[in-house]
Amino acid sequence: VVLPLGHFSGYAGTVALAILMIPVVTRTAEDMLRLVPNTLRESALALGAPRWKVTLTVVFRSAKAGLLTGILLAVARVSGETAPLLFTALNSPYWFSSLSGPTPNLTVTIFNYAMSPYEDWQRMAWGASLVITAGVLTFTLLARLVLRERKS
Repeated sequence: VVLPLGHFSGYAGTVALAILMIPVVTRTAEDMLRLVPNTLRESALALGAPRWKVTLTVVFRSAKAGLLTGILLAVARVSGETAPLLFTALNSPYWFSSLSGPTPNLTVTIFNYAMSPYEDWQRMAWGASLVITAGVLTFTLLARLVLRERKS
């Protein structure tokens, strides 16, 4: 993506991270959809529901937790990726106004600060790592809270 655009950009970083997420999400989704019992599908089809409606209302609802887990695994995986962002979005120490240029990102900043000889930069790298970890944890807890099933 960087070569056709001719420069580093946030868009190229987004595409790189999306490409990393696709295999995790598709593999998990495939496994979760296969775990839904065929008898559940057959019973919905026997009631006269069309196949697309059975898939959307019965199969996806049954596999919802597993599908969410796959998405959360992919997000957690790419949240710590540095190399794809280094080679696509580069990095910038300044606040960005557009995704069409080098974009600041936390993972590359952590890498740069962790490799510095200054102790205060190394402490900031640890703090930034904590921010990423807390962000992933918060995102996971919120997703679980919003999508949990209500017990009657």
